[in-house]
Amino acid sequence: MSFALFLFILLAVTGLVWLVDKYFLRTKRQKEARQPWWVEYSISFFPVILAVFLLRSFLVEPFKIPSGSMIPTLLVGDFILVNKFAYGIRLPVINEKVIEIGTPQRGDVMVFRFPEDPSLDYIKRIVGVPGDKVSYVNKRLSINGVELPLKADGEYLHKERMTYSRRYLERTGDHEHAILVEDDAPASIPFVKQFPFRENCTYNSEGLSCTVPPGHYFLMGDNRDNSSDSRVWGFVPDANIVGKAFFIWFNFSEPSRFGSFQ
Repeated sequence: MSFALFLFILLAVTGLVWLVDKYFLRTKRQKEARQPWWVEYSISFFPVILAVFLLRSFLVEPFKIPSGSMIPTLLVGDFILVNKFAYGIRLPVINEKVIEIGTPQRGDVMVFRFPEDPSLDYIKRIVGVPGDKVSYVNKRLSINGVELPLKADGEYLHKERMTYSRRYLERTGDHEHAILVEDDAPASIPFVKQFPFRENCTYNSEGLSCTVPPGHYFLMGDNRDNSSDSRVWGFVPDANIVGKAFFIWFNFSEPSRFGSFQ
Protein backbone atom coordinates (compact mmCIF):
# COMPACT_ATOMS: atom_id res chain seq x y z
CA MET A 1 0.00 0.00 0.00
CA SER A 2 1.38 3.41 -0.98
CA PHE A 3 1.74 6.10 1.67
CA ALA A 4 -0.67 8.33 -0.27
CA LEU A 5 -3.37 5.65 -0.11
CA PHE A 6 -2.66 5.01 3.58
CA LEU A 7 -2.96 8.73 4.32
CA PHE A 8 -6.21 8.94 2.33
CA ILE A 9 -7.73 6.03 4.28
CA LEU A 10 -6.64 7.59 7.56
CA LEU A 11 -8.18 10.91 6.50
CA ALA A 12 -11.45 9.23 5.49
CA VAL A 13 -11.74 7.28 8.77
CA THR A 14 -10.98 10.24 11.06
CA GLY A 15 -13.22 12.51 8.98
CA LEU A 16 -16.07 10.03 9.17
CA VAL A 17 -15.70 9.77 12.94
CA TRP A 18 -15.75 13.57 13.22
CA LEU A 19 -18.95 13.78 11.15
CA VAL A 20 -20.69 10.98 13.05
CA ASP A 21 -19.79 12.57 16.37
CA LYS A 22 -20.84 16.07 15.26
CA TYR A 23 -24.27 15.11 13.95
CA PHE A 24 -25.22 11.98 15.90
CA LEU A 25 -23.14 10.96 18.93
CA ARG A 26 -22.74 14.42 20.45
CA THR A 27 -26.51 15.02 20.57
CA LYS A 28 -27.04 11.80 22.52
CA ARG A 29 -24.25 12.31 25.06
CA GLN A 30 -24.85 13.91 28.38
CA LYS A 31 -23.07 17.24 28.80
CA GLU A 32 -20.82 15.91 31.56
CA ALA A 33 -19.88 12.77 29.63
CA ARG A 34 -16.46 12.59 27.98
CA GLN A 35 -15.98 11.60 24.39
CA PRO A 36 -14.88 8.00 23.84
CA TRP A 37 -11.10 7.84 23.37
CA TRP A 38 -11.38 6.80 19.72
CA VAL A 39 -13.61 9.81 18.99
CA GLU A 40 -11.33 12.19 20.87
CA TYR A 41 -8.22 10.99 19.04
CA SER A 42 -9.93 11.02 15.63
CA ILE A 43 -11.23 14.58 16.09
CA SER A 44 -7.80 15.75 17.30
CA PHE A 45 -5.87 14.20 14.42
CA PHE A 46 -8.34 14.90 11.61
CA PRO A 47 -7.28 18.54 10.90
CA VAL A 48 -3.59 17.59 11.07
CA ILE A 49 -4.04 14.69 8.67
CA LEU A 50 -6.14 16.88 6.36
CA ALA A 51 -3.43 19.57 6.27
CA VAL A 52 -0.67 17.01 5.54
CA PHE A 53 -2.78 15.31 2.88
CA LEU A 54 -3.54 18.56 1.05
CA LEU A 55 0.05 19.80 1.36
CA ARG A 56 1.73 16.68 -0.02
CA SER A 57 -0.97 16.05 -2.62
CA PHE A 58 -1.13 19.49 -4.23
CA LEU A 59 1.86 21.60 -3.14
CA VAL A 60 5.09 19.87 -2.12
CA GLU A 61 6.07 16.35 -1.15
CA PRO A 62 9.31 15.22 0.53
CA PHE A 63 11.40 12.39 -0.87
CA LYS A 64 14.68 10.72 0.08
CA ILE A 65 17.27 9.81 -2.57
CA PRO A 66 17.95 6.05 -2.27
CA SER A 67 20.64 5.52 -4.93
CA GLY A 68 23.57 7.17 -6.67
CA SER A 69 22.09 7.41 -10.16
CA MET A 70 21.80 11.22 -9.93
CA ILE A 71 25.29 11.91 -8.52
CA PRO A 72 26.72 14.57 -8.48
CA THR A 73 23.47 16.59 -8.55
CA LEU A 74 21.80 14.50 -5.84
CA LEU A 75 23.60 12.27 -3.35
CA VAL A 76 22.44 9.15 -1.56
CA GLY A 77 20.54 10.25 1.54
CA ASP A 78 19.52 13.68 0.27
CA PHE A 79 16.08 14.73 1.45
CA ILE A 80 14.43 16.76 -1.29
CA LEU A 81 11.21 18.62 -1.97
CA VAL A 82 9.10 17.99 -5.06
CA ASN A 83 6.74 20.56 -6.58
CA LYS A 84 3.44 18.72 -7.08
CA PHE A 85 1.71 21.35 -9.24
CA ALA A 86 4.50 22.29 -11.68
CA TYR A 87 3.14 19.88 -14.30
CA GLY A 88 -0.56 20.19 -13.49
CA ILE A 89 -2.97 19.46 -10.64
CA ARG A 90 -3.55 15.73 -10.19
CA LEU A 91 -6.06 13.88 -8.05
CA PRO A 92 -4.41 12.15 -5.08
CA VAL A 93 -3.93 8.36 -5.10
CA ILE A 94 -5.13 7.82 -8.70
CA ASN A 95 -2.77 10.53 -10.05
CA GLU A 96 -5.26 11.67 -12.69
CA LYS A 97 -4.49 15.14 -14.09
CA VAL A 98 -7.47 17.50 -13.82
CA ILE A 99 -5.90 20.94 -14.41
CA GLU A 100 -3.13 21.66 -16.91
CA ILE A 101 -0.58 24.14 -15.59
CA GLY A 102 2.81 23.40 -17.11
CA THR A 103 4.63 20.70 -19.06
CA PRO A 104 7.91 18.92 -18.33
CA GLN A 105 10.90 20.53 -20.01
CA ARG A 106 14.27 19.14 -21.07
CA GLY A 107 16.68 19.39 -18.17
CA ASP A 108 14.05 19.19 -15.41
CA VAL A 109 14.73 16.73 -12.59
CA MET A 110 11.50 14.79 -12.27
CA VAL A 111 10.05 12.28 -9.82
CA PHE A 112 7.80 9.67 -11.41
CA ARG A 113 6.24 6.29 -10.84
CA PHE A 114 8.48 3.57 -12.24
CA PRO A 115 6.75 2.19 -15.37
CA GLU A 116 7.54 -1.43 -14.45
CA ASP A 117 6.27 -1.05 -10.88
CA PRO A 118 4.16 2.08 -10.19
CA SER A 119 4.46 1.52 -6.44
CA LEU A 120 8.09 2.71 -6.71
CA ASP A 121 9.07 6.36 -7.12
CA TYR A 122 12.11 7.11 -9.31
CA ILE A 123 13.98 10.34 -9.98
CA LYS A 124 15.89 11.18 -13.18
CA ARG A 125 16.55 14.11 -15.52
CA ILE A 126 14.37 14.70 -18.57
CA VAL A 127 16.42 14.68 -21.77
CA GLY A 128 13.68 14.00 -24.32
CA VAL A 129 10.09 15.26 -24.61
CA PRO A 130 7.36 13.93 -26.94
CA GLY A 131 8.55 13.91 -30.57
CA ASP A 132 12.27 14.28 -29.77
CA LYS A 133 14.88 12.03 -31.29
CA VAL A 134 17.32 11.21 -28.49
CA SER A 135 20.72 9.75 -29.35
CA TYR A 136 23.34 8.64 -26.86
CA VAL A 137 26.34 7.56 -28.91
CA ASN A 138 29.83 7.07 -27.53
CA LYS A 139 28.62 8.75 -24.34
CA ARG A 140 27.60 11.97 -26.07
CA LEU A 141 23.99 13.06 -25.90
CA SER A 142 22.24 14.54 -28.95
CA ILE A 143 18.68 15.86 -29.22
CA ASN A 144 17.11 16.09 -32.68
CA GLY A 145 20.51 15.78 -34.31
CA VAL A 146 22.18 18.50 -32.20
CA GLU A 147 24.92 17.39 -29.82
CA LEU A 148 24.53 18.96 -26.38
CA PRO A 149 27.31 21.32 -25.25
CA LEU A 150 29.74 19.59 -22.92
CA LYS A 151 32.84 20.85 -21.13
CA ALA A 152 35.28 19.15 -18.77
CA ASP A 153 34.92 20.05 -15.09
CA GLY A 154 37.62 18.06 -13.32
CA GLU A 155 37.03 14.80 -11.48
CA TYR A 156 34.56 13.59 -8.87
CA LEU A 157 35.71 11.51 -5.89
CA HIS A 158 33.37 8.69 -4.84
CA LYS A 159 34.18 8.68 -1.12
CA GLU A 160 32.57 5.34 -0.39
CA ARG A 161 34.85 3.48 -2.85
CA MET A 162 37.71 5.97 -3.21
CA THR A 163 37.61 6.11 -7.00
CA TYR A 164 37.32 9.01 -9.42
CA SER A 165 34.93 9.69 -12.32
CA ARG A 166 35.31 12.32 -14.98
CA ARG A 167 32.99 15.24 -14.36
CA TYR A 168 31.49 17.34 -17.15
CA LEU A 169 29.09 20.26 -17.40
CA GLU A 170 26.28 19.57 -19.87
CA ARG A 171 23.54 21.95 -21.00
CA THR A 172 20.13 20.33 -21.37
CA GLY A 173 17.47 22.87 -22.31
CA ASP A 174 17.91 25.85 -20.00
CA HIS A 175 19.79 23.80 -17.39
CA GLU A 176 23.56 23.52 -17.12
CA HIS A 177 24.29 20.64 -14.81
CA ALA A 178 27.09 18.25 -13.92
CA ILE A 179 27.30 14.67 -15.13
CA LEU A 180 29.73 11.83 -14.43
CA VAL A 181 31.27 9.52 -17.01
CA GLU A 182 33.36 6.38 -16.40
CA ASP A 183 36.24 6.01 -18.86
CA ASP A 184 36.36 2.23 -18.57
CA ALA A 185 32.60 1.63 -18.96
CA PRO A 186 31.43 0.42 -22.40
CA ALA A 187 29.42 2.73 -24.65
CA SER A 188 26.86 0.02 -25.36
CA ILE A 189 23.72 -0.23 -23.21
CA PRO A 190 23.64 -3.49 -21.19
CA PHE A 191 20.58 -5.44 -20.01
CA VAL A 192 18.06 -3.64 -22.23
CA LYS A 193 14.50 -4.75 -21.46
CA GLN A 194 11.37 -5.06 -23.53
CA PHE A 195 9.11 -2.04 -23.01
CA PRO A 196 6.19 -0.24 -24.71
CA PHE A 197 7.31 1.51 -27.95
CA ARG A 198 10.55 -0.50 -27.94
CA GLU A 199 10.36 -0.34 -31.74
CA ASN A 200 11.09 3.42 -31.49
CA CYS A 201 14.65 2.62 -30.39
CA THR A 202 17.71 1.19 -32.11
CA TYR A 203 20.71 -0.12 -30.18
CA ASN A 204 24.27 -0.91 -31.25
CA SER A 205 27.75 -1.20 -29.75
CA GLU A 206 28.09 2.60 -29.65
CA GLY A 207 24.84 3.40 -27.84
CA LEU A 208 21.25 4.03 -28.90
CA SER A 209 18.82 6.28 -30.69
CA CYS A 210 15.15 6.65 -29.69
CA THR A 211 12.18 8.68 -30.88
CA VAL A 212 10.02 9.70 -27.92
CA PRO A 213 6.35 8.77 -28.52
CA PRO A 214 3.46 11.17 -27.80
CA GLY A 215 2.61 11.54 -24.12
CA HIS A 216 5.94 10.09 -22.98
CA TYR A 217 9.36 11.27 -21.81
CA PHE A 218 12.93 10.00 -22.02
CA LEU A 219 14.91 10.33 -18.78
CA MET A 220 18.50 9.66 -17.77
CA GLY A 221 20.54 9.80 -14.57
CA ASP A 222 23.38 12.29 -14.25
CA ASN A 223 25.67 9.45 -13.18
CA ARG A 224 25.59 8.22 -16.75
CA ASP A 225 27.39 4.88 -16.40
CA ASN A 226 25.71 3.99 -13.11
CA SER A 227 22.07 4.65 -13.86
CA SER A 228 19.28 2.34 -14.94
CA ASP A 229 16.99 4.70 -16.86
CA SER A 230 15.05 5.13 -20.11
CA ARG A 231 17.99 3.65 -22.00
CA VAL A 232 17.26 0.34 -20.26
CA TRP A 233 13.55 0.22 -19.36
CA GLY A 234 11.99 2.72 -21.76
CA PHE A 235 9.82 5.81 -21.77
CA VAL A 236 7.90 7.37 -18.88
CA PRO A 237 4.21 8.07 -19.64
CA ASP A 238 2.67 11.37 -18.58
CA ALA A 239 0.28 9.48 -16.29
CA ASN A 240 3.26 8.40 -14.14
CA ILE A 241 4.51 11.90 -13.36
CA VAL A 242 4.68 12.85 -9.67
CA GLY A 243 6.34 16.26 -9.80
CA LYS A 244 9.41 18.43 -10.32
CA ALA A 245 12.28 18.11 -7.81
CA PHE A 246 13.71 21.48 -6.86
CA PHE A 247 15.20 21.68 -3.34
CA ILE A 248 17.55 19.76 -1.03
CA TRP A 249 16.63 20.36 2.60
CA PHE A 250 18.82 17.88 4.51
CA ASN A 251 21.31 15.03 4.40
CA PHE A 252 22.35 13.27 7.62
CA SER A 253 25.79 12.44 6.21
CA GLU A 254 26.38 15.96 4.87
CA PRO A 255 24.32 18.48 6.89
CA SER A 256 25.64 21.37 4.79
CA ARG A 257 23.70 20.20 1.75
CA PHE A 258 20.85 22.69 1.61
CA GLY A 259 19.40 24.65 -1.30
CA SER A 260 17.99 24.51 -4.80
CA PHE A 261 19.60 22.67 -7.71
CA GLN A 262 19.23 22.29 -11.47
